[in-house]
Amino acid sequence: MTELDQPIPRVDDPDWTHVSQIPVVECEEPLCTLRLAPALRVYPAYLHLGIPDAVTDCHVRTGVFERLLEASALLPDGHVLVILDGWRPLSVQQHLYRTLESTISQHHPLADPDTLERLTRQFVAPPSANPQAPSPHLTGGAVDVTLCDAQGRLLDMGSRFDEVGPRSFTAHYELSEATSESELRARHNRRTLHRAMTAAGFSNLPSEWWHYDFGNQLWAWHTGRPSACYGPTELPRLEGQWHQQLAERFGISPHSN
Repeated sequence: MTELDQPIPRVDDPDWTHVSQIPVVECEEPLCTLRLAPALRVYPAYLHLGIPDAVTDCHVRTGVFERLLEASALLPDGHVLVILDGWRPLSVQQHLYRTLESTISQHHPLADPDTLERLTRQFVAPPSANPQAPSPHLTGGAVDVTLCDAQGRLLDMGSRFDEVGPRSFTAHYELSEATSESELRARHNRRTLHRAMTAAGFSNLPSEWWHYDFGNQLWAWHTGRPSACYGPTELPRLEGQWHQQLAERFGISPHSN
């Protein structure tokens, strides 16, 4: 068994109440594009799925970008890290949560509100731009990733991206009896991805093999940090950049009247 093929440990589901109470000490790292990184493949999944307001690129905090490069360098030859999503607008988070909640309610018409929320947030966090309790992807510290080969063929991970079911749990093929060739292949690929990402400093959401965090509250909860360093953020706008530049030039606050 190679180092990258070590079993994925079982991790408890997040205590979301505790997660939302972890202090956020914003470090002001900007968002950056991943499209220019030759070591990564960028495929904005929600844009291609036709989700309203989906961004055309994948953006993350600069600290996340550096760790993605570290993870990429740890992969075996012929394996390439594919970024499916990073920072996302609040409107996209709202659409995803609302759509999944509605779909689940159709299949569980007798579910009470608490059960419906629990089932939904296994795969989509409730939309929130609250500076002290933001949705993970709104911070620029959450990324959805997978693997492809050197020619761009996606590797078999055992479930589709954003599949809502037990196969999406990261350790699914560790906990069940993986015997078929396809199951063993999927387990190996998940192990490879998990080992590289966690070695680079990311934490994984146990219900989603593709979702990794750094710097946000979910990462702080999984790693035992006393605080998070990423709160909600937005893509820079030209007008905002001009305000900041002129404020620095003339020595005034950009928020002065």
